[in-house]
Amino acid sequence: MRMQPNSEFAGEPMAAGSAPTAIELSDASVTFGRGARAVPALSTTTLRIADGEFVALVGPSGCGKSTILRLVSGLARPTTGVVIVGGREVAARAMRVGMAFQNPTMLPWMTIEKNIMLPLKIVEPFRSQFRKLRKTEFRDKANALLEQVGLKGFGGRYPWQLSGGMLQRANLCRALIHEPRMLLLDEPFGALDQFTREELWGILQQLWMTHRPTVLLVTHDLREAGFLASRICVMSARPGRILDDSRVDFARPRTVAMTFEPDFVALNQKLRAFIVDARTAAREGA
Repeated sequence: MRMQPNSEFAGEPMAAGSAPTAIELSDASVTFGRGARAVPALSTTTLRIADGEFVALVGPSGCGKSTILRLVSGLARPTTGVVIVGGREVAARAMRVGMAFQNPTMLPWMTIEKNIMLPLKIVEPFRSQFRKLRKTEFRDKANALLEQVGLKGFGGRYPWQLSGGMLQRANLCRALIHEPRMLLLDEPFGALDQFTREELWGILQQLWMTHRPTVLLVTHDLREAGFLASRICVMSARPGRILDDSRVDFARPRTVAMTFEPDFVALNQKLRAFIVDARTAAREGA
């Protein structure tokens, strides 16, 4: 059975050329250190991501994937070029961004519900609203998200009472509760077993289809990238640059079974070939 294009899924974002721009890197590069100790991490890179797109970055370890994530979040500044998010150049300022990492980093002395509500105490306009005793409304919002990820009734538990997979589900809830325009994910499922990881792919896909943030995902898992993303960018070895930028036009909602279909396997093999070539070139140039 061949997989079909996603034309039946009306919510799939338009191609990057026809939709508003959410994220843009224009001739951005990053070099750590100075002089003889300078280490080029990211080569001159131009990348445009449309509003509502789900883009995955894949490539060899140390190729600059997480560096791009840090540039977009404002946690790092480019050595050259500019990074524009939401039409404004990124600076050291608060942005409504959701982030999730490989480790959920829940505060152990807080319940899951209170951990999820933390961004509401930090990000405006929710911060001032939180102080105006809208806690009940926000508590309902947290528990509604927990229900969406299959954790109904777990809001009163503590992090040490949940498994790794359950904590990562709660982590996704925390990343979305303040209604971010962007969701930045740095290998969020990398520490989980294969079956739990595949289950969370489906949950993240459904959250994206429901809430529609612009998503930038860093992953080493090519199946994960193909399952989740609407575009996949393959990066070279350090200093990283984009070798290939492919659209993923498979129907949504996608299933794990789909990842074993011939078209999906062909995409996986194409991506793998780029990465193998990049690793080989890096070794030969060392």
